[in-house]
This record gives sequence, structure tokens and C-alpha cells, in this order.
Amino acid sequence: MITSFQLKKQSIKDNLTLQLTCSEQAYPHFFVFAFMVSTERQYPMSLGALALILSIISLCVGTSFAKSLFDSLGPIGTTTLRLVFSTCFMWLFWRPWRLALTRSDLASVIPYGVCMVGMNSFFYLAIGKLPLGVAIAIQFSGPLTIAVLSSRSKYDFLWVLLALSGLYLLLWPSAESDELFSLDLSGIVFALIGGVFWACYILVGQRARMIHPGLITSYGFVTASLIILPIGIITAGPVIFNPNILLYGLGIALLSSAIPFTLEIFSLRILPLKTFSIMVSLEPAIGALTGIIILNEMLEAREWIAVLLIVFAAIGTTATTVQNSRRTKSQSRK
Repeated sequence: MITSFQLKKQSIKDNLTLQLTCSEQAYPHFFVFAFMVSTERQYPMSLGALALILSIISLCVGTSFAKSLFDSLGPIGTTTLRLVFSTCFMWLFWRPWRLALTRSDLASVIPYGVCMVGMNSFFYLAIGKLPLGVAIAIQFSGPLTIAVLSSRSKYDFLWVLLALSGLYLLLWPSAESDELFSLDLSGIVFALIGGVFWACYILVGQRARMIHPGLITSYGFVTASLIILPIGIITAGPVIFNPNILLYGLGIALLSSAIPFTLEIFSLRILPLKTFSIMVSLEPAIGALTGIIILNEMLEAREWIAVLLIVFAAIGTTATTVQNSRRTKSQSRK
């Protein structure tokens, strides 16, 4: 007999699976499971939706502020501060010293940290060359590819067509332009490489789903920090130790990692799977709006259309994946 607790437990696991495939700040879906099942209190759906929107806004605002540090530290130096301070937050949150780290765990922890470095570094390199919303949209090609390949739905062709149409509008110039691409080529390459690392990050997270969440999160961040720290110090120079810069970096880590992580945990306790997936897929559009407000990065009409096409492709892909997953589980129970 299936108890109500078991049903709630399964629902939470489904929600966490979605977070893995959709969000830049996603952590492997077992990471917050133990924390989330401990509560019995019910909250209104509107509060969960508000928490998730605020999470995405906080992430995009933090990234926008990070871009303002590029003149002083460069993208790699800024990435270094974000990862190092985020590591401190994760260790305070999870307290991993209470858990035993085995050699088999390292086989997942190290690739996880490498993917984290690549994903964040190349994303910051990309936004140094491209508008924020555009860079997020291009980088979405990574998880979109994973979702489409794992879905095999009859609608997949439509989502791929929407995503490719959006990328085409972003990358190819208008007929009046003599340039090969409408955007900076190096920025495009950085965003695409970041998308590859994002896809690898998802795959590594799936492989590590049986490892304790606090373990792989905390030590994954440590691995990432150890990799990026010497590179960041060399590229940024002594200015990276400036107290004002360090304080600014702490603020970026709070806005880009700590606050979104906390709000996503809260929203995952409330929102249904499909609602969460659709809202997370709005990140490129929210990133574009944040870029306009904070960085004055105005987008052309075709760039807005391209971003929205990729957003719709992400919504469609995640919704199809969720539907197929539910259908498969329903058939297996029969």
C-alpha cells in the first residue's frame, strides 16, 4: 500500500529531477530531497511562484552586477570570487565535514567541479562579449539538447525547430550587414562551450544522484574553487584581494548562488512539476530584461524574437519530458 508520505516523497523527487534539467543554478535532484521532505506546512501556489521568480531575478541581477567587475578583474577573476564565496556558503549550509567522502565519490565530485568551472567561466566570458539575455539563450542549447535526446517525443522536432530558428536569428546578420555574424563571434563560441559544460554538468549530476547531496555539492564547489583560484589570481592580479572588490564579490555570490538556491528550495516544496519547468524556462527573457534595466543592453526586435523562440522551445521541451516521464511511471506501476 502506498502511503501519503510516499506519494509526497515521489512528487518531490519529480520536482527535483526537473530542476536538474532546467536551471543554470540546478543541482542534482537528490541534493535537497532530505531537506524538503522534513516540512509538513502547506503554502499557497502564488508564494511558490513568487519565490521562483525572485530566484531567477536574483540570479540575473547578480550576473549583471558581476559584469560590472569585468573592468577590474576580468571574467575569470569575477568567476573566481563567485565560486569561492559560493563554496563558503555551501559549506555553511551542508556542513559536509559530518559526512565521509569515499574514493568512489571522487569519481563524480571531480568531474562535477570541472563542469562547474567550465559552465561558469565560459558563461562569464560570453556575457563579456554579448548581451546577458542573448548569452543565456545561446547557452540554453546545452540542456535543450540533453532534454530532446532523452525525450524522443513526436513534438521534439517542433522544439528543435523553434530553438534553431531562435539561434539563426541571433547569429546570422541581416541582409544589409556585411559581417559574417550579427554578434561577436568569440562571445558566441564562449556561450556554446558554456552550453556544452552545462550539458555535461547535468549528465554528471544524473550519474551522481545516489551520492549524498551535501557531499557532492560542497566538495564539487571546493574542486571548482581549487581549479579556478590560481587562474583567477594570475589573470586578475593583486586587485582581487582588494577589500572593496572582495565585498563586492561576496554580494555577487549571495545574489547569484545563495539567494537563488534558498528560494528554489522553497519554491520546489510548493509548485507542481510543470509550473516549475515553465517558469524556470523564462530565464533568458528575464535575463534580457535585467540587462536592459541594469546594463542598458538594448536588444533589437529580432533578438527579442530569437530569445522568445528559445524560451518557448525550453518550455515545450521540459513540458514534454515531464509528460513522458509521468506516462512511463504510470505504465510501470500498471
